[in-house]
Amino acid sequence: MSIKAGRVIDICVLTGKIMLENGAENYRVEDTMKRIANACYDGAEVGNSFATPTGIFMTIEDEGIKLQEVTKRTLNLKKVTEANQISREIVNKEISLDEAYKKLVRLDTENNLYPVWIQFTAAFIVSGALMLLFGGVWSNFIVTAFIGGIGYLIFYYNDELLKIKFLAEVLASMAIAAMGIFAVKYSIVSTLNIVVTGAVMPLVPGVPIANAVRDLLAGHLISGMGRGVEAILSAASIAIGIAITYRFLLN
Repeated sequence: MSIKAGRVIDICVLTGKIMLENGAENYRVEDTMKRIANACYDGAEVGNSFATPTGIFMTIEDEGIKLQEVTKRTLNLKKVTEANQISREIVNKEISLDEAYKKLVRLDTENNLYPVWIQFTAAFIVSGALMLLFGGVWSNFIVTAFIGGIGYLIFYYNDELLKIKFLAEVLASMAIAAMGIFAVKYSIVSTLNIVVTGAVMPLVPGVPIANAVRDLLAGHLISGMGRGVEAILSAASIAIGIAITYRFLLN
């Protein structure tokens, strides 16, 4: 493998890894990697890529191949946007390959998620607003918002500490259902189901479901079904947590 081919493959794989780990669709990841490779060879169709939810393959014809395992998946569309921007700069010949690689390494290692208090505030607002959308009343807004915000914090910290897939959703939804039941019991809110539904919405895997559908529509059946199953399991975990709490606390 030539030095140039090695650098191009490294850049393609790192770009794909960043995008795939942070919520990009598989077909978009593959397209971005191929565009970078072809642009580095003056538009020749030399790049071939294949992405799954757990791994990336990249090859340049007659040059070499590389496999990159993807072990984590989160939602950080800011990183996806920045990786896309770097890929456009490469395609437009605005930066060198070495500069692009350094920027990608820096992007991959930095933690640019919003602070926890901003995530809590977003969950707070979303919970109350969606409770109203589902037919709730304004008098339940603040309580629902607090329940949703606290439930999201429980999910966030359990996900960070336990590192067990889907368990954080179960624990958070159990806490939300329990808080909703006690709020109704002490006449703080009037409608249990609507309050709980609004409060769990920040936990619902909306982006993974949308990505699964988009991958399926793009013809990526394996990745689409894989993402879809993961999203369904996440939604099922939320439902299980609520059902368990209702079973033991709701008379």
